[in-house]
Amino acid sequence: MLNIVFVHPDLGIGGAERAVVDAAMALKSRGHTVRFLTAHHDRDHCFEETIDGSLDVTEVGSWIPTNLCGHMFAFWAYVRMIYVAFYLVLSGLACDLVIVDQVSACIPILRLRGSVKVLFYCHYPDMLLTGRETLLKAMYRAPLDWLEETTTGQADVVLVNSKFTAEIFRTTFKRLSHINPQVLYPIPNFSAFNTEPPPATDDLLPRGKKHIFLSINRYERKKNLALALQAFKKLEEQLTSNSNAHLVIAGGYDERVTENRQYYLELRQMAAKLQIEDTVTFVRSFTSSQKLTLLSQVTCLLYTPDKEHFGIVPVEAMYMKLPVVAVASGGPLETIEHGETGFLCPATAEAFAEAMRKFIDEPHLKQSMGEKGRGRVEKLFSFDVFTEKLDNIVESLCNK
Repeated sequence: MLNIVFVHPDLGIGGAERAVVDAAMALKSRGHTVRFLTAHHDRDHCFEETIDGSLDVTEVGSWIPTNLCGHMFAFWAYVRMIYVAFYLVLSGLACDLVIVDQVSACIPILRLRGSVKVLFYCHYPDMLLTGRETLLKAMYRAPLDWLEETTTGQADVVLVNSKFTAEIFRTTFKRLSHINPQVLYPIPNFSAFNTEPPPATDDLLPRGKKHIFLSINRYERKKNLALALQAFKKLEEQLTSNSNAHLVIAGGYDERVTENRQYYLELRQMAAKLQIEDTVTFVRSFTSSQKLTLLSQVTCLLYTPDKEHFGIVPVEAMYMKLPVVAVASGGPLETIEHGETGFLCPATAEAFAEAMRKFIDEPHLKQSMGEKGRGRVEKLFSFDVFTEKLDNIVESLCNK
């Protein structure tokens, strides 16, 4: 069995964090010794496996700033990860394999451990996640972009979270044409989804509503949560006043993150401007049990990001027999079967409202699409398949 260390920048709540936590649990189930080194771990804002004893987590370098006066987030993320890497190299921790994700800049430091193998999981190229609006910003990002591409190429194995991301990887990192990244869908362990969900509280789900539409995503502008509000407004305009329709916006929220605070307030203001504030519920930083309750008691899921790298929430929804309405781009094109397990739509309020209206006019769609969605997940996106593939990759790499 192997000693495996995950190196991650901020072990909070998000899709990337869910992916590495599930990967760690999968490898642990195969008998490997697994631990995390991270630059930040807030015990009040993290996944339960990182605090209930399931995973060994060590916080390193949390004193290093995350930004400079609201700027240079990427630079400081690189610095923090490099510091974590030096800690691992100098600590003498037993280690056969290091799994790195998000920030590849630490890989050359990890190479100082000699025989240690390095696997890099590319959720999406970091250089594509920010703009180059000004010359100063372009000059700031240029060395970081070069460093990202160079250090990514120094990993022994590169994994990506979807075929979509694999194609983006090839077109973005032109100097890495010799690398053919392997696709490993970040599938969660669904065992917790098989428990009885707790009853909904009034602040989570409204009482007496027949058609409840749910959006689950972080409070970030790139997640395009505004589309859910605009689509729901279009839907309300088509329905009578007693339609019993309601929208729940549930998202990951961190008070430390300025964008989370700003975007949450923007969405509240948008709901008021659209005059739908009485039929919209905003939920921030919900628990795993609350998420289970939401997925089990609503009509369908609205998934609004455009060109999402993979998107784990639609897979979770389909496992819970919940249809999905998603933007027809990126990962959802691989996970959702249009017209069978949900609807893939253009990123417009009109298109989303039209798809949402079908679940009101044809109530049987929820059950029929839900059943097909569950079957699709069990066939193509099971945690057992994920665990087997990841374990084979790890064993093959370390036994070379």
